[in-house]
Amino acid sequence: QVQLAESGGGLVQAGDSLRLSCAASGTYTRHAMAWFRQGPGKEREFVTAIAWNGDAIYADSVKDRFTITRVSGENTVNLQMNNLESEDTAVYFCALSLSVSGRPFVDAGEYDHWGQGTQVSVSS
Repeated sequence: QVQLAESGGGLVQAGDSLRLSCAASGTYTRHAMAWFRQGPGKEREFVTAIAWNGDAIYADSVKDRFTITRVSGENTVNLQMNNLESEDTAVYFCALSLSVSGRPFVDAGEYDHWGQGTQVSVSS
């Protein structure tokens, strides 16, 4: 049973930084992982994803502010969020794709396992 555990959420002010982490049980260093988020009254949306080799893709809304990285040798990805805005307020979910391609996907349907989510609240 694959388990994804997110951590690092919290309440911050606009302009602050926050780092989220996602630890996966088992060995998934050859698979893509991603972050999605769901704001109040909104649908879940893609934030960023990272390929097995470290290549990353980002939503336009977070490009140049957020950075996703893989922790070398560990089944962990981090999401560094800088210059946070009130619009970033959401529950952030970590996701794992079991596709053997190891490529990152924007479509949530391409991910096989999800974490429980961690709340990020940004006050303006």
